[in-house]
Amino acid sequence: MKFDRACGLVVGATGGLGSAVARELAERGARLALSGRDATALDRLARDVDGVALPADLTDPGAPARVVREARAALGELRFAVNTPGVVAFGEVATLEEPVLRHLVEVDLIAPILITQALLDAAGEGAVVVNVSAVVAEMPTAGMAAYSGVKAGLTGFDVAAARELRRRKMRLLDVRPPHLETGFAGRAIAGEPPKLKDGLEPETAARLIVDAMADDRARDVDWSGATGDRGSSSP
Repeated sequence: MKFDRACGLVVGATGGLGSAVARELAERGARLALSGRDATALDRLARDVDGVALPADLTDPGAPARVVREARAALGELRFAVNTPGVVAFGEVATLEEPVLRHLVEVDLIAPILITQALLDAAGEGAVVVNVSAVVAEMPTAGMAAYSGVKAGLTGFDVAAARELRRRKMRLLDVRPPHLETGFAGRAIAGEPPKLKDGLEPETAARLIVDAMADDRARDVDWSGATGDRGSSSP
C-alpha cells in the first residue's frame, strides 16, 4: 500500500498511540478522518495534519457505524482504518465492578468489531484494517484479568475476521503492542497500575504499525527490533 493521497480513518486519534499513528500517516501523505471523544484535542490534531475531525463517543448507540459513514462521506472510499481507542482497568477479580467490566467490553471489544463491520461497505479491495489489541491478549496478567480477557476476545475476533476479509481482498491486522509511554495506564477507569518498566515510545510503535500496513505481506507487527522485553502491559 502507498499512502500518498490515500484516504483513511483513525479512531481514538486523540490518544497517545492514535495521535502518533495519525501524524505518521499524514507525514506519508495520507488524507485522514479522525475520531475521538475530546473535541478540542481532536480539532487541534485535525489542523496539524490537515484532517477531518469526527468527534464521537463510541459507547453511544450507532456511533461506530456513524463515524465510518461520515469518514467516507468526507473523503470517499477508504483505503485504511486504524482502531486505537481503549480503556484499561486494574485490580483483582474479587474487586471487579460490573459497570467497569461493561465499559471495558463496550470500548475495547464491541466498538472495534462494529467499526470493522461498517468498513466492509466503506472500504474497497486492497484496504487495510488495524485493530489495536494488547500484549496481554497473548500473555494474560493477574491483576488485569478483565482487561486481558477483553483484549483476548478482540484478538480472537481479528484472527477469524481476517480470514473473511481476505475473501474480499482486504487485510485485517491484529496489533498487540507492548507497554507504551502514552500515560494510558495512569488513566485507568479502575484500580492502580502495577510498576511498569520503561515502555516503547508511541512514535516508534506508530512507525512499526504503518510499516506493517504498507507491506502487503504483513499479517502482524514485529516488535522484536524495538524492544527486547514484551512483558505484560497495555497500549
